[in-house]
Amino acid sequence: MNATINLEKKHFPVLLNELISIISPLYGGTFIDCTFGQGGYSEKILENNKNNVIALDRDKDVLTSVSKLKAKFKNRFQFYNLKFSQLDKIKIKDNKLKGIIFDLGYSFNQIKNSQKGLSFTDRGKLNMKMGINDFSANDIISNMEEKNLSKVFKVFGDERYSKKIAKEIVKKRNEKNINTEDLVQIIDNIKKYQKTKIHNSTKVFQALRILVNKEISELINALVNSFNLVPIGGIIAVVTFHSIEDKIVKFFFKHYSEQRNASRYLPEAKLSEKCFNLINKKAILPSNSEIRQNPPSRSAKLRYGIKTNNKCDFTEFREKFKNLTDVEALR
Repeated sequence: MNATINLEKKHFPVLLNELISIISPLYGGTFIDCTFGQGGYSEKILENNKNNVIALDRDKDVLTSVSKLKAKFKNRFQFYNLKFSQLDKIKIKDNKLKGIIFDLGYSFNQIKNSQKGLSFTDRGKLNMKMGINDFSANDIISNMEEKNLSKVFKVFGDERYSKKIAKEIVKKRNEKNINTEDLVQIIDNIKKYQKTKIHNSTKVFQALRILVNKEISELINALVNSFNLVPIGGIIAVVTFHSIEDKIVKFFFKHYSEQRNASRYLPEAKLSEKCFNLINKKAILPSNSEIRQNPPSRSAKLRYGIKTNNKCDFTEFREKFKNLTDVEALR
């Protein structure tokens, strides 16, 4: 699901007002924008001249927007062409880091870039690489064995017909290299009598995109690295767009904002200290007016936590979603 959309050549970062209201009490410091995109969040934060922004993005296509912000805000803006899981490479010189933010959606420009091949409306070779990738969707469709293809479609796309689609892909690829149109046709042929509100190919394309960009392990590692980097009192805020992402982020904040046994082998009275304070227990959702202006925002959810403790063991967090990272490792 894309996070932003252009209407009359305008750019609309999702839940921007809500995010700014969360971090505004912390104005006067450094913020890390882990998903720069077209720079909507970064620019808004930099409007306060007491703020600095360090931005990251794995996609080099954002460099035009990066140049504009560098020219406008000079030394208050820095950019790194890194995946957000590489947050541990960032050094904060002034020790004034106040918050780390993520917008996990894809921008309208990315969706409409046919070379990236993120959309089932594109034509030609399958791709889906967002930068700093090891393989493409074409590599997956051309080489992954049938049972693993099926598992990817089922786990990352919740695709009901995952086995049939995987079987047909393996059959067809023996005849020719499968491109975007071919994959859409394969799925349409299998699901032609199914009546759904979404396009037949949506779930398979989502699953491929997640695998190609390692979105699950990227997110898990980024959240852990964010905790290690942000100081006590700092905020980590995340906007998600699909249920898998939201389950991960929800568990990360909720589980570690509760006192619980430090270990299952210790007495009940031995409780771990909370790692986060949650002001909003539930996700913050877009307003009706935002959804009317930008329909793709309807699936967005904003969750955030305020760090309260420097010591936190995330072993349980990683174990909780090991089934997902194991599927990512099938390639």
